[in-house]
Amino acid sequence: MKAAIFQGPEKIQVMEWKNPVCGDDEILIKVEYCAICGTDVRTFFHGHNKVIPPAIIGHEITGEVVEAGKNVKGLLKKGDRITPVTSIGCGYCRLCSKGLYNLCPDTKALGYFYPGGFAEYMIIPEAAVEQKAWVVLPDNISLLEGSLIEPLSCVINAQNYLAIQPGDSVVIYGGGPIGFMHAILARASGAEKIVMVDPAYERLEKFASLFSDLILINPLKENTVAKIKKITDGFGADVIITACPAKQAQVEAFQIAAPRSRISFFGGLPKDDSVISIDSNLIHYYEISVFGAFASNRVDYQKAVDLISSRKIDPSRFITEVIPLKDIDRGIRMVKGGSVLKVVLKIQE
Repeated sequence: MKAAIFQGPEKIQVMEWKNPVCGDDEILIKVEYCAICGTDVRTFFHGHNKVIPPAIIGHEITGEVVEAGKNVKGLLKKGDRITPVTSIGCGYCRLCSKGLYNLCPDTKALGYFYPGGFAEYMIIPEAAVEQKAWVVLPDNISLLEGSLIEPLSCVINAQNYLAIQPGDSVVIYGGGPIGFMHAILARASGAEKIVMVDPAYERLEKFASLFSDLILINPLKENTVAKIKKITDGFGADVIITACPAKQAQVEAFQIAAPRSRISFFGGLPKDDSVISIDSNLIHYYEISVFGAFASNRVDYQKAVDLISSRKIDPSRFITEVIPLKDIDRGIRMVKGGSVLKVVLKIQE
């Protein structure tokens, strides 16, 4: 089969690779599409402590079942169109027992520990089969559209904590695909005012035109805190989401937070620069809730399927480019350059 093999920072090569063999407790899928995630970009440029070259990365996957091992027949059949769940837990710890596989201390994810979707074929391993770590696509979701289920599921996981309600004002730091997914999902929950903040303002303007009624702020030209206070009549935002790896956004979130607001630290910070200073009295006296969000689980994937199937989320608004696997290097650099929202690789020739 053809696969894009990550060989180290800024080295990825599409080449012939050994076809995976389906074991008795595994499932073999033919990968049709795999979108490029921001984590894939960071791995390409800087490596990843859970990715040991040579490796096949990519985890925003859709494909078709080719073979089910003899011990897993009845769960899936040949021809089923699926999106695999990325996070695979150990299956027996207290977090896995609650279905929180993404938080398992021994999580082994597709596209990291296990080979991912930048290849024509891939295995859903035994541990994932035991957790039924996939969703089946309904007929009205194409395989291309299904490549957005994984990132949308991560947004859903974050917003599960936020309880966005009709009339809420929501501020989102970061104008990438995740930021816009947060905006659309917040709107579907009834948010009244949605503000997006990003210094890459030309990109923000360009893609905001695909959506409706968003308030945009260029932090390089405006005082973000003052502008948001004005927009919210001095009250502050009910929900703040930092969908970017920026310390300034996390610190500023507390300066614009209304009483009883909810803050989501969706984007992680660089591991060598991850400490911020906050006034904890703001949390105490304003009753502010602060949440983290990391990856997602099958229940979030199913919610993403339902949102796309009902057309409350239109995937076509997010998919900027569809390119062949052989152009993966170019696709990663396009995402890095910020000229696109989502680049999806068409894996099969």
